[in-house]
Amino acid sequence: MAPSDPLPTTTLRFGDFELATTGFELRRHGRPVHLGRQPMDVLLLLVARRGQLVSRAEIIDRLWGKDVFVDVDTGVNTAISKIRQALHDSAEAPIFVETVPGRGYRFVAKIEDGQPAPAPPENLPPPLVTAAPGRASRVGLAIVVALVIAAAAAGAWIYRRGSAPDRVSMAVLPFVNLGDNPEHQYLADGFTDETAASLAQIDPEHLSVKGRTLRYKGTAKSVAEIGRELVVDYLLDSSILMEGTRVRVTTRLIRVRDEEHVWSHSYEREPTSFIAFQQELSTAIAEQIRLRLPADRVTGIGHRQTRNPEAYDAYLRGRHFQNLRTPENTARAIPIFRRAIALDPDYALAWSALSFTYSAGTINSDARPADVWPPARDAAAQAVRANPNLAESQLAVGYFDWLMAWDWKRAEAAFREAARLDPSSAIAFRHVGHALSQLGRHAEAEVAMRRARQLDPLDALHLALSSQVAFQARNYKEALTLAREAVLLDSRLWIGYMELAQTYEQLGEHDLALEALVDAVRLSGGNSKTMGLRGYILGKTGRIAEAEEVLRLLEAAAKDRYVPPATFALVHAALGNVDAMFDWLDRAADARDVHLIFLPVDAKWDRYRTDPRFAALLARCGFAR
Repeated sequence: MAPSDPLPTTTLRFGDFELATTGFELRRHGRPVHLGRQPMDVLLLLVARRGQLVSRAEIIDRLWGKDVFVDVDTGVNTAISKIRQALHDSAEAPIFVETVPGRGYRFVAKIEDGQPAPAPPENLPPPLVTAAPGRASRVGLAIVVALVIAAAAAGAWIYRRGSAPDRVSMAVLPFVNLGDNPEHQYLADGFTDETAASLAQIDPEHLSVKGRTLRYKGTAKSVAEIGRELVVDYLLDSSILMEGTRVRVTTRLIRVRDEEHVWSHSYEREPTSFIAFQQELSTAIAEQIRLRLPADRVTGIGHRQTRNPEAYDAYLRGRHFQNLRTPENTARAIPIFRRAIALDPDYALAWSALSFTYSAGTINSDARPADVWPPARDAAAQAVRANPNLAESQLAVGYFDWLMAWDWKRAEAAFREAARLDPSSAIAFRHVGHALSQLGRHAEAEVAMRRARQLDPLDALHLALSSQVAFQARNYKEALTLAREAVLLDSRLWIGYMELAQTYEQLGEHDLALEALVDAVRLSGGNSKTMGLRGYILGKTGRIAEAEEVLRLLEAAAKDRYVPPATFALVHAALGNVDAMFDWLDRAADARDVHLIFLPVDAKWDRYRTDPRFAALLARCGFAR
């Protein structure tokens, strides 16, 4: 192997990066950047010969010597690709590494010797929408459009190669915010979700898209490792750098099997008209994939998002809080979604998110059903009015019908329509599975939940609710496995700990169940379900005084806020207080307590199913099959 070229100093600076040549370490703002041994060797060679052509033959000799039998062309491509990925560089608009076609590569950035790179400033810029009201969020929305179009062109590249299979799969990796401002992270996360959702509409017959890959944010895993875990052919890796009002967006399509960067594109500009920019790039999508993309899908992509940048910014902020699923954050999300709607009354995504937040608040935040029923119903109707062909609109209607209106057949139809509109939507299949489970169609429910996990294998909520479906089918071994996987993926998801607790209880592992509930109580913000399940386990195991103390705590809490009546009924069920249990169940029916939806399938109520009063209650709620 050829000896290293001499480097003039031990620390070299270029752009935001710092290369310690003696320590073989690349850093950005003083923070280590992962780079494998071979890419590091190539980077050192390029930097040592900065400004000069380094041939592919020299790189091959540097990495493997002259007498080794490997696929050296692929190896060189992979090493260069990894360097560009680490430096957030691109082949088409290089800042650091320039390709000399047919010959080799050249390091083109200016290098400063001897001084360490400065640390990130302590007082980072304020959030985009604060720094430049309207303008920055307009830039942010334009970025999403640009990224979707770039990705669409990437998909077109796959098709045009001719050797691609009839159906390919792609995952959208977390959008990297290169500005290091944590206040911008909600935008980066929103860009990731929205890009995946928009891509999924382009050509579902030939392109399967997996999103919700936020687990990989900041990961050191290789492309091959991520690709194997997600079971995809390609990864879309993108970044954004905001400097004032100027934006640089880079997106790359990476083939998983050999980690080759097969396509990339960069945008650097200062958008002056969002609408003109969107129209320009939407036209580019149609041109790039005109042989595969029906005309109605071009229109659909353009109509998915609002044209109002401030509304879009509010929508992303609301989604960030909504996804935390705690009372405090649910309360924060609602006015933010309402702001988005005030800015754009025809914003279907914001209407659907608002409806979901209201409805789910009855589960996540102990919201009183009578309080949220009208706004949840009206928001779902407005989502459909604004765009009935949006999967999210159908999901909002279905979720309200399932959780609030208790019309499960209609809910199933809406969920299936959402899955038809967006075959890559794991959330749609998850809701189909949950609705089928409540109807007692457990085998069909498992198929739908499995599809949701295939589409989005790293979403902890999919795993947690799959555990619930398995639990309702009395498949406790599978329920336990899925609940464990959920909390391993997301140690802060309280629903995962709830699923663990109720499954452990059915398996007779009561101490483990109570232990899991400690985390569920802590992470849920004191959700009544965690307290009710604890009282149930205590009562069932003969710890009567402790179970009665839970009832007293619930009664005290009910003086200040709504506590679902089904919570009291569950503790009385464990204590064998049958009359009190039915009294509370009747109150729950009067209140349209959403927790009653579990009555038909939850094993905790099995001992009372032969009581005529239980059958009458199911019939009263419309649950009798």
